[in-house]
Amino acid sequence: MGRLKLLITVLIINIIIPQFCWSAETVVNQSLVTPQEVAFSACTKTFDISAERLFYLAIASANANRFTIDEIQSKTGYILFTAAEKQFLASVVKKDANHSMLKITPTNNVYHFPPGVVSNFFKYIELNINETLIQIPAAN
Repeated sequence: MGRLKLLITVLIINIIIPQFCWSAETVVNQSLVTPQEVAFSACTKTFDISAERLFYLAIASANANRFTIDEIQSKTGYILFTAAEKQFLASVVKKDANHSMLKITPTNNVYHFPPGVVSNFFKYIELNINETLIQIPAAN
């Protein structure tokens, strides 16, 4: 009788509890992954760093988020990347020596896409804004 109760308890733990954990995780992730209308104001953000530093952090953010980088133009400060089967343009604009703005817009001008693309891009920059940038020596 004791083994039967133990077996039933183990089955309940293995069957019921993981379903609750999995469903809670899905709800959180669905809001960032589900395509929806995104306001233009959510696609722009001003940072208290130089434009050059923001440009490098934007490249690192696209790479860290596993977005496909299609084109980089350092002179004009833009990055063309693909995320969620849609192409985006990340533009860095210099406001003054210590302030710059990053604007991420879809290239087709249709603002119906997963908001996690923009929020995760900005979140990476905010988390790494105080990291020191080091120059990696060229490979010989």
